[in-house]
Amino acid sequence: MTGTLTRVLGATSAWTLRGLMQSIDAHRTALVVTVFLLLLAPHAGAAQSAKSSASKYLADYSRAFEDLAQAASPAVVQIHVHALAALGKGEEERTGFVSEREASGSGVLVDPDGYIVTNAHVIRSARRIEVAILRSDEKGEAPHGHLLPAKLIGMDQEVDLAVLKIEGHNFPALSFVNSDKLRQGQLVLALGSPLGLQNTLTHGVVSATRRQLRPQSPVVYIQTDAPINPGNSGGPLLDAEGRIAGINTLILTESGGNEGIGFAIPANVAKDVYQRLRKDGRVRRGLIGVIPDDITPRLAEALGLDRDSGVILSDVAPESAAAAAGLQSGDIVLAIDGTPVREVHDVIQTVFQHAPGDRLSMEVLRNKQKLSVTVAVLERKNEPSQLEDLANYDTSLVRQLGILALTIDEKVNAILPDHRLLTGVAVAAVPAEYAVLNPGLLAGDVIYSVNKQRVESLDDLKNLLASRKAGDAIALQVERSGRLIYVTTALE
Repeated sequence: MTGTLTRVLGATSAWTLRGLMQSIDAHRTALVVTVFLLLLAPHAGAAQSAKSSASKYLADYSRAFEDLAQAASPAVVQIHVHALAALGKGEEERTGFVSEREASGSGVLVDPDGYIVTNAHVIRSARRIEVAILRSDEKGEAPHGHLLPAKLIGMDQEVDLAVLKIEGHNFPALSFVNSDKLRQGQLVLALGSPLGLQNTLTHGVVSATRRQLRPQSPVVYIQTDAPINPGNSGGPLLDAEGRIAGINTLILTESGGNEGIGFAIPANVAKDVYQRLRKDGRVRRGLIGVIPDDITPRLAEALGLDRDSGVILSDVAPESAAAAAGLQSGDIVLAIDGTPVREVHDVIQTVFQHAPGDRLSMEVLRNKQKLSVTVAVLERKNEPSQLEDLANYDTSLVRQLGILALTIDEKVNAILPDHRLLTGVAVAAVPAEYAVLNPGLLAGDVIYSVNKQRVESLDDLKNLLASRKAGDAIALQVERSGRLIYVTTALE
């Protein structure tokens, strides 16, 4: 694939928007018909009449867009992030030092009580988050900007979504559409703050409904030609009824700007992640223990299959949920929960979208006999990336080691259940702005001691490091992937 995938950082009711968008479609159709008649008009009188009608429909078409922007914009917010960033060679070569930087992106209110959906990459590493909303004040003035502090409820970096909360009630909010029903060519509109320009509206069409950008990735995107640029991230892509069709996230570009190839996280995925983050603060994902493969003509010939497309299970893990349900290597997957399976991604995405504890009804073909099995979805184990969702930047930062860390507790144990000791400190993440100070620790490592002195909590680790002076040699005893190793460094 040519080009570069770039994350574009940086009060109305549903019936009102639905009416506006239907009006836009009607006026657009009428305008096209009128212009066609204008071209075919046989004499001046008819031409003048057609021209007058065209002008009327054009004016109505324009006003419909104006009304839509006025109605939907109050639910779309600009997000201001204050984060730490590393000072590098371009700044007096002060490697290892950091300064506070500001960045901005977009978000959308999805609940009148102040819940906002945005992209995880918009607020990653944020020390402070503020949200600019458009609303009228008590004097009844036209909607204008108000800046409010926002709290991070949770984020899911695997899908690149986050949920924020601002205090208050009766905020204008937009609802989600069933994105499975989107069609190629459907009219869509993007709202957000590209390049910091708050309250910007653009429009286009759905270019593709299920675009997979990376092989074996469970995440698919809506592709659109609606212009989006850096700063649009986290803003909504609206459908023809004024509902959220997707959350704008990426652009494919060779120039760094919009080239008409943008991507949005589908509304069904965004809604599911929003609900899980709002409820639990993190997203738990599961697995069933199978490796699916696409059936090719050559594979079908070699295995004597009666079909040259579809999905076959190349492996079923021993002692997995799939094995317990009776699935076997060589089974052909026909459907999951009643939905036909045509390619590997159908299996991967279906499992990805289900939470641990859910059950999947699978129809498979084995030796030309159809079988129905029910498979439990079990929680993934040892997913270190989930630890970052538990970390608070200010309290979890261990600057001397360039890491975010957590005291081992019940929540950490749920993510890293198999470490050797009951106490210690887990490495949650390695922030990019402090990576130069990191001696080689990885997310998921568990620190047990500093220079032979036992570490039982994050406070212990911080105190032991604080008692050393610059240049002192440090040896950390660390458990990584079930093995104990030493990680050494000298304090800066």
